[in-house]
Amino acid sequence: MNLLEASGVVKKYANHLALDNLDVQIPKNKIFGLLGPNGAGKTTFIRIINHITMPDSGEILFNGQPLKSSDIYRIGYLPEERGLYKKMKVGEQALYLARLKGLSKQDAYTRLKFWFEKFEIAAWWDRKVEELSKGMQQKIQFIVTVLHEPELLIFDEPFSGFDPINANILKQEILSLKEKGCTIIFSTHNMSSVEELCDNICLINKSKSILKGNVDDVKQSFKNNEVLIDFIGDDKHFKALLNGDYQIKSLQEKRSGFTAKIKMNEKEDSNELIARLLPNFNIRSFQEILPSMDEVFIKAVEKSNINQ
Repeated sequence: MNLLEASGVVKKYANHLALDNLDVQIPKNKIFGLLGPNGAGKTTFIRIINHITMPDSGEILFNGQPLKSSDIYRIGYLPEERGLYKKMKVGEQALYLARLKGLSKQDAYTRLKFWFEKFEIAAWWDRKVEELSKGMQQKIQFIVTVLHEPELLIFDEPFSGFDPINANILKQEILSLKEKGCTIIFSTHNMSSVEELCDNICLINKSKSILKGNVDDVKQSFKNNEVLIDFIGDDKHFKALLNGDYQIKSLQEKRSGFTAKIKMNEKEDSNELIARLLPNFNIRSFQEILPSMDEVFIKAVEKSNINQ
C-alpha cells in the first residue's frame, strides 16, 4: 500500500520546467529518500504536497484519494530553510504553531512538555528564540513538526547544523517514528544518511525521475561484480591460480595475510571462485563490493546528463 502517489505531475515557472511528468510512489510506514542535485525539482514537489503551490497537471493521491487542503493537517513538514520568530518566547511560539495544526491548548501543552523534557530543553521554555543556538532552534522546529502525530512527515535536510551527537539523536527519533507507523519523506544530499535510514528512494534530475526503487536493489543494479577477499597464503600462488580467469584489481599485504579486490565477469559465480581458492588458502572473509549511495548518485546523474 502506498500512502502517497504522484502521477504525471508537471509544474512550470515562466520558462522553467520544474517538474516534468513526475511519477512517485511512497509506501506506507517506510522512509523514502527524495534525492537530487540542487535545482532538480525536489523542493517544488514537496511544496506541491503541502499545497504551498499547485501542479499545472497531474494527480497526487493521499491514501488512495485526491490530495486536498484538509489533508495538510495529516502532514508534518520541516523545511530546509528554518523559520522561527526570533523575539517570541520558545514555549509561546511552540504552542502557537501546535494550535495551527489543530491541537487544543491543553493537548499541545501536554505533548510539548513531553518532548521538551525528552530533548532536555525544558529550561528554555521562557527564553526568546534569538537566545537559542542554531541546533537548539532546530530541535524546537523538529518537535513542532512531529507534535500533531501526522501520518506523513517530510524532513528536508533535517541534520543540517547539528553536531554528530545531536544528529544521531534525531536519527533515532526518525527511526522510532517509523516504528510507530509514520511514513517519512527524507530529502538530503547526505548519502550516508540515506544508506542508514531509507528503505526506498527516488532520484530526480532536471525535473525528471531518473532512478527509483528499494535502496538495496538500486545498489545491486550499480554493482561492478567485484569482491573483496581476505586470505592467508602465498600471494604468488594466488596470482597464478586466478591469472587469466579473473582480474586482480588490487592485492595488498596485511599484518597476517593479504586482501585482494577481484573483478569477475557477469557469467562468473562467486561460489566457483570460492571453490577454487579454498583448497589452497585460508579464506578469512569474502564479500561482494556494492557501490555507496554517493557513487550511485553520481553515476546516475552523470548518465542522465549525457542522455538528456
